[in-house]
Amino acid sequence: MTALGRLDPITILLWFALLTFGWVMIGSATMVGLPNAPLGNLFTHGAYLAVGIAGFCVALLVPLDWLQGLHRVALLVALALCIVVLLPGIGHTVNGAQRWIRLGGFTLQASEFAKPLLLLYLAGYLARPPAIPKGRGKKALADSAQANMVKLLPAALAVTSLGALLLLQPDFGATVVLAVMTIGMLFVAGTRMGYFILLVFAAAAVLALLIVVQPYRWNRLVAFSDPWSHAFGGGYQLTQALIGFGRGDWFGLGLGEGVQKLFYLPEAHNDFILAVIAEELGIVGVLAVLGLLLLVVYRALASGRRALKAGLPFAGYLCYGVGLLFGVQVLFNAGVNTGLLPTKGLTLPFISYGGNSLLVCCALLGLVARADIEVAIAAEPRRRTRGHS
Repeated sequence: MTALGRLDPITILLWFALLTFGWVMIGSATMVGLPNAPLGNLFTHGAYLAVGIAGFCVALLVPLDWLQGLHRVALLVALALCIVVLLPGIGHTVNGAQRWIRLGGFTLQASEFAKPLLLLYLAGYLARPPAIPKGRGKKALADSAQANMVKLLPAALAVTSLGALLLLQPDFGATVVLAVMTIGMLFVAGTRMGYFILLVFAAAAVLALLIVVQPYRWNRLVAFSDPWSHAFGGGYQLTQALIGFGRGDWFGLGLGEGVQKLFYLPEAHNDFILAVIAEELGIVGVLAVLGLLLLVVYRALASGRRALKAGLPFAGYLCYGVGLLFGVQVLFNAGVNTGLLPTKGLTLPFISYGGNSLLVCCALLGLVARADIEVAIAAEPRRRTRGHS
């Protein structure tokens, strides 16, 4: 059987459905309001789709053993990217945030590429064989607990260092996503429950402190608690998004018929694309697209489970990390659009406008597809053995 024959057809169909749906909604959301409207943004997103599909294909062809051998390099590249973007004359500032590096006609967002790079490092780190304690009894248990605690430290140090650099840009949303993904991967890897709970509380305390000490983050939290009292200030985006949800009701006004995208809702094509979907296709449309995205998350997690059972820990942790990363972004984006979470710039995977996010998401799904192929290859000798017996 060829490599393509081992691909999961359901995941591929879900992926193409999301890409197509996202392209249609980008076309609807950007028919007016952007500098190269009406069709320029549709063509631009089409070019991003081509790049994303190419990224998927490249990831599909890369052996995971090769990536595992480079997992330390991946962390160094992520740190280097987040340092370079902060250098004067290199980092590009938009709306007070210095998160982009201009490379000719392409603008690279450091935080978007830091996510998969950190994921590669964590998967490679967690895939290392665990230390086996010597002896028996209480001493062996104590040694095992100590080894478990020591194993947490490099992962915690990696995400802390990267998070600190992201906060200097500042990019609080990406920091939260990376923290949640790291904690989830450590849980999957079998971190002792006591240490896991301690890590969760420590991360929550640090994030809460970061919100309190920065006035603009605190103001966003205040506006989130009662957006209608700040409808022309910090709560403006959220109130406009909620109006879109209200106007759409169950079945929407019809594709292209929404008005919130007409200069009312900022970032309608990007962070708040879900509000445009709600207005034009209704709650039914929102539930449909969220259902497709959560199915992709489920397929990635299922691939991770199969890989671990097949004795491929790097592939397993990689798939679990992709599923967690997608799941966190979907939940955060939906929470922001519906007022369940404070406003924070996070794209909706495969749907939102933007080349960086689309390329990263497609490449990550390509790694999941590659893991499926390698699991299938690993299972073939066992099938032959059972067949001969």
